[in-house]
Amino acid sequence: MCLSLPYRVLRTDGEMATVAHGERAREVSLLLLSEPVAVGDYVLVQIGDFAAERIDAEAAEEALSLLREFA
Repeated sequence: MCLSLPYRVLRTDGEMATVAHGERAREVSLLLLSEPVAVGDYVLVQIGDFAAERIDAEAAEEALSLLREFA
């Protein structure tokens, strides 16, 4: 089982993307995704800087809200 956090896609460049979670931006690989992503999409990012799944904005916002409650 892996812990994944939702990040919003800021920029894509081939098989890499710049994503952000709050103030933190990072580069992640898109190699594990079975569908394309675009700027504004949300992806679940796992340890190792791999985007594992694209999720809808509502699910991402719900997860981020829960994380803020626990922080």
